Amino acid sequence: MAKQIEMSPKYDHHEVEAGRYQKWVEAGLFKPSGDQQAHPYCIVIPPPNVTGKLHLGHAWDTTIQDILIRQKRMQGFDTLYLPGMDHAGIATQAKVEAKLREQGQSRYDLGRDKFVAEVWKWKDEYAKIIHKQWAKLGLSVDYSRERFTLDEGLSQAVRKVFVDLYNQGLIYRGEYIINWDPELQTALSDMEVEHQDDQGAFYHVKYPLTDGSGFIEIATTRPETMPGDTAVAVHPKDERYQDLIGKEVWLPLFDRKLPIIADAYVDPEFGTGLVKITPAHDPNDFKVGNRHHLPRINVMNPDGTMNENAGAYAGMERFAARKAIVADLKAQGYLLKEEPIVHSVGHSERSGVQVEPRLSTQWFVKMKPLAEMTLKNQQTAGKVNFVPERFEHTFEQWLNDIHDWVISRQLWWGHRIPAWYHKKTGEMYVGVKAPEDLENWEQDPDVLDTWFSSALWPFSTLGWPDTQAADFKRYFPTNALVTGYDIIFFWVARMVFQSLEFTDQRPFKDVILHGLIRDEQGRKMSKSLGNGIDPMEVIDRYGVDALRWFLITGSTPGQDTRFSYEKVSAAWNFINKIWNASRFVIMNLEDTPAPDHLPAASTLDLADRWILERLNATINQVLHLSENYELGEVGRALYNFTWNEFCDWYIELSKATLSGSDELAKDHKRYVLAYVLDQILRLLHPIMPFVTEKIWLSMPHIGQSIMVAEYPQVHAELEDAQAAQQMPILIAAIKAIRQIRSEANAPLATPVDILIETQSATAQEILSQNQEYIERLGHPKQLTIAQQVAAPKLALTAVIDGAQLYVPLAELVDIKEEIKRQQKELTKVQKDLDFVNHKLNNPQFVANAPEKVVAEQRHKLQTYQARQAKIQARITELQES
Repeated sequence: MAKQIEMSPKYDHHEVEAGRYQKWVEAGLFKPSGDQQAHPYCIVIPPPNVTGKLHLGHAWDTTIQDILIRQKRMQGFDTLYLPGMDHAGIATQAKVEAKLREQGQSRYDLGRDKFVAEVWKWKDEYAKIIHKQWAKLGLSVDYSRERFTLDEGLSQAVRKVFVDLYNQGLIYRGEYIINWDPELQTALSDMEVEHQDDQGAFYHVKYPLTDGSGFIEIATTRPETMPGDTAVAVHPKDERYQDLIGKEVWLPLFDRKLPIIADAYVDPEFGTGLVKITPAHDPNDFKVGNRHHLPRINVMNPDGTMNENAGAYAGMERFAARKAIVADLKAQGYLLKEEPIVHSVGHSERSGVQVEPRLSTQWFVKMKPLAEMTLKNQQTAGKVNFVPERFEHTFEQWLNDIHDWVISRQLWWGHRIPAWYHKKTGEMYVGVKAPEDLENWEQDPDVLDTWFSSALWPFSTLGWPDTQAADFKRYFPTNALVTGYDIIFFWVARMVFQSLEFTDQRPFKDVILHGLIRDEQGRKMSKSLGNGIDPMEVIDRYGVDALRWFLITGSTPGQDTRFSYEKVSAAWNFINKIWNASRFVIMNLEDTPAPDHLPAASTLDLADRWILERLNATINQVLHLSENYELGEVGRALYNFTWNEFCDWYIELSKATLSGSDELAKDHKRYVLAYVLDQILRLLHPIMPFVTEKIWLSMPHIGQSIMVAEYPQVHAELEDAQAAQQMPILIAAIKAIRQIRSEANAPLATPVDILIETQSATAQEILSQNQEYIERLGHPKQLTIAQQVAAPKLALTAVIDGAQLYVPLAELVDIKEEIKRQQKELTKVQKDLDFVNHKLNNPQFVANAPEKVVAEQRHKLQTYQARQAKIQARITELQES
């Protein structure tokens, strides 16, 4: 038997959590069991960016993962919870560049190699912080398998995927309009752009017709791009402008002729129905330009200044050029009017600057074939299952409307694109390894989008591309991915199509999606609002078990949740309740052996049988809910059983036996108390690992840690329908007595007589056999339980299923108030009656509901009718007194 650990008189989360995590790590309990006969179960952690500290969203995400892993580990699965971090190319580079700016430096001052070395220092610093936070959150990850998206194994996988896709024609290099960040000077994907409302204007400009017959009116929000105009377009069916098609106009300020073309892209209802076409600075204009073979004139430098194609405005910052061009248009009579507007404009999520649509040569992934393959797979048994299911539609909708993915980034931190250009011939070579005569070749300076390597995470972390790697063969495909619904497009979809393409399998069986954590007012947490919550501060204040409990019970799958200190405090109170109840049980166990068996059923009283039946039903409920990832409901089921049924009722009821003189009965009660507490701790452990470990080790037990104890199972022999039906009658009687005392302001110390008139042999038997419980919790001066009692007129009464209670309190009772109380009860019973009658009067319910359910409703009807009659009789009796 393992040595017991003393429990402090008061619950102190600091004392409970201190040093426990390190003991788990040192004991190797987070590693897979190695049992090849056990079913494997694997989750790879969504890798946090090495850009900063973990936030509440990470805490929520990883808590769900850790709960799943801990439960499966206890259920005998060979579990692997694989940790790792993401290099987060653009995000991390932006952080380091900002740090350098504070020191008066730029990356160009350092050069590429030295700058990358600085980023590695940043990564090492923040990886240590994240490790400490993982530990504080209690995550049972296997550190021996930790990965980083830039480590050699993952880099090898990235190179292979790039080269294979290139050789299949699915990666290509081309010129296209991309989102450009002028501050970071890199391409951005659509998902790295945040749209916000900006103040702007429609500038209405004259474009004179070259034949001298007048002018046309063009409205633009971006006059700084006018030097890049190469045409004006109208809709081919717009009758207003049929005579203009084929004519030319002068480009104001630049004395260049532009053709007027017809293209269905133009919306005749928008503005004047005439639009300027700037193929190098607008994605739609780019497509129009391709259809009409228009030249592409790029008028901006990578840093957002105007280039030589902007003529007199060359060298100006783009917004300064806008002001200058507008001023010149006005001065030269070309500006018809300026109309202020508020419009949605894209901004870089990293630097915050306004994104510039810009013609650029980039690397792309051809997405249509990959998307079609993924959609087809969703129609098979090997599909990815979404929880909640509605997000599968979101996933498929995005794949149906997919665009080619720009994967190159003009950064220095990340996976270098495995492409080289011959210095003399210009020939391009793409390969996993660099060319042999490297001095004649120059590698592409760009790096890959972070999501390119993250898309390989579920299999590259397990050893792929070595398909014979032990972990890949054992744990892939993984079982579950837990992540926020906001990155279905960013990450989930990319992992699915890359896994299908390179492993012919889905990367994970299930995707469990949670929402966002908002503040108490429902606002998204952000630096600008100053409403962010540091999970580490919450843990310091309330403990990690309380935070984990709040995160799990405060939401439903796929829904946002609001952070609340009040709810975290309530979670702490629940843990404190468990602590105090556990101390009581453990102090009364004496030399009771490990709770691995129960006394013979014939020796158990009603309370014992009932609590074991309720425990069994709770285990069954928890197992079912867990399989469906309804962890919030798991928490609620455990809370109700632990607090309401075990602590508030069974422990209180057990005190009568434990304080008695029957030693055999006391031994049996200790066995049941120990068994039920042990099972509760095991059920709670995945959610609140620290306090359950501390309490469990304080009990008589065999084993080094609750973490590897067997998870509770349903036991058919503990099912007890009779106890489930009988115990509520006893509980109802005790509740009624307490309620009467409370309403009469008669505390337990006040001696009162209690008379219980039973209406059935069953109620008589239950209440008589359990008289000691009523006496202990009801504190009567004299207790009478009989099928007929001399009911006093001046008394407080209550009607329960099968019995009526009287508490003679002549000197305390206000008859008028008691009549009002009984009338309230009558109203409540009438509502219950109306509800049941509504069901039973519905032919569809009676015809379609299971026979057992209909019978239950009919029994309720009889019960409520009997109660109604008793209450009505009591009211009449009081009115006549």
